[in-house]
Amino acid sequence: MQDRQDLKPSTRNAPADRTVIVITGPTASGKSVLAHAAAKKINAEIVSADSRQIYCGMDIGTAKPDSGMLRERPYHFISEKKIDEDYSAGDFVSDALGRLKTIVQKGNNAIVVGGSTLYIEGLLQGFADLPGKDPETRCLLEEELKTKGNEALYQRLRSLDPEQAATLDPSKTQRLLRSLEIISITGKTVTELQRSPTKKMLPFRFVPFGLVMPRKELYERINRRTDDMIRTGLIEEAEKLYRTHRKEENRPLPNALQTVGYRELFDYFKGKHDIGQSVALIQQHTRNYAKRQLTFFRNRLDLRWIPAPYDSKSLEECVDKVLRLYLGQE
Repeated sequence: MQDRQDLKPSTRNAPADRTVIVITGPTASGKSVLAHAAAKKINAEIVSADSRQIYCGMDIGTAKPDSGMLRERPYHFISEKKIDEDYSAGDFVSDALGRLKTIVQKGNNAIVVGGSTLYIEGLLQGFADLPGKDPETRCLLEEELKTKGNEALYQRLRSLDPEQAATLDPSKTQRLLRSLEIISITGKTVTELQRSPTKKMLPFRFVPFGLVMPRKELYERINRRTDDMIRTGLIEEAEKLYRTHRKEENRPLPNALQTVGYRELFDYFKGKHDIGQSVALIQQHTRNYAKRQLTFFRNRLDLRWIPAPYDSKSLEECVDKVLRLYLGQE
């Protein structure tokens, strides 16, 4: 894990007055609280890099900023899309650069915060020049998905591109199919292509931080947060979404709802699990997701790792450290 004192921000020839803090890390590590506290100190607007917080109605299960936080600071990409709208990492990067430009032109500071791996990678490093979709290849893979199942395709990806496979799981069928499609079309893995991406020069200087804590503590925090979500209405929120977006039995729910915290409760509504089993699965799958996030960030991004805040005193210390580095005082 990196904590290099000589780590340089991602400049890409950006003017010095266009410096943007980026705060990322695994789920439940305290990213949102840190970003909000830092934003209050430097009068910053906050750009959410969370692929689920952008959707309306997915509030408790995505740990969106609460109403008090939304009143205190301007937030972007919170509840801006309908659940059945497709929104890709490429869309986010394009839109986020536009928002950052507007924020800077107003004379304000900006902080990007979130744990969606492809959102953060695309913003900091650009994307590889990946091939377009090939209908024939995709059709064959989708048929194989139906006949052999997602676990079989996932194991194939693990054998061909273990680093890419480590960033997802068999339930992420769209990313799984896309990864195998790219291999079939190009003869190269996503990992190979991402290591030599065609990058565009961006008009910002990014100072990226990753939050880290002992694995046991992180997992305990995930378990507690899941319990808190259940107490504050996650079951009711999920049931409303399920009833609104449920389709015929053989058709999947919108991709946005194929999300940890919701899909386990949908199985509860279908009678596949009791509520205790569903909550335990949410906790387990969230822990698995956090592990995949850490794997991705360590392998694919160049971050300055700092200890995650755990109380008000450590939060203040963490804010001060981030701002000192942001201002070039360390």
